[in-house]
Amino acid sequence: MTPMPIATQSPSRESGGAAVMEKAPERVRKPSPRYKVLLHNDPVNSMEYVVTTLRQVVPSLSEQDAIAVMLEAHNTGVGLVIVCDLEPAEFYCETLKGKGLSSSLEPES
Repeated sequence: MTPMPIATQSPSRESGGAAVMEKAPERVRKPSPRYKVLLHNDPVNSMEYVVTTLRQVVPSLSEQDAIAVMLEAHNTGVGLVIVCDLEPAEFYCETLKGKGLSSSLEPES
């Protein structure tokens, strides 16, 4: 039995004699879907408690941001806390619920 010749790949040559290497196409990563963490109006807890709890659960919120979220929920029924990846969004939502605040998730779309 005769061995089959092994095919070798060599760089192609252009007219000037320079070797041209083919670059593999780069993989394009789709950004992960993001989720809104929503705070629902709370007729039970004080405004101060809601603001303090928001700042404890979502450390990136400033005092002014937490007040704005609380007022939005108070005035319209729902306030946008943060938009982030699913895992932290679930964490924030569940932690807010655990502290007695009504919260839900929604895809950003």
